[in-house]
Amino acid sequence: MNSSSIATADITVDGTGLLCVTLLMKLRARIDGAESGSVVHVIATDPAAPLDLPAWCHMTGHTYLGPVPDPAPDRDVYALRLTGGALATRPDAPWHPDGRRDEVPG
Repeated sequence: MNSSSIATADITVDGTGLLCVTLLMKLRARIDGAESGSVVHVIATDPAAPLDLPAWCHMTGHTYLGPVPDPAPDRDVYALRLTGGALATRPDAPWHPDGRRDEVPG
């Protein structure tokens, strides 16, 4: 997928300064109830984000779209697309499934 097709975000999650677990908790809370197909941009400064975000998407069933060009040189932005029927995770532990599938509208 080219960067122009993921350049526009429906939702942006600013994880500046957050470690990945906290970033994923914030991401999980922010996308709760969002429509399937929504594009989410995640701003991340944690060096583990390029590994953790695709792994989390793989686990949950959301689609990892990759890095997005950003004009700010000191931060990285990654995109994902929400998928209906994705695996829900625990609010306090985003790496742990809560045993149900999210009912994402759309």
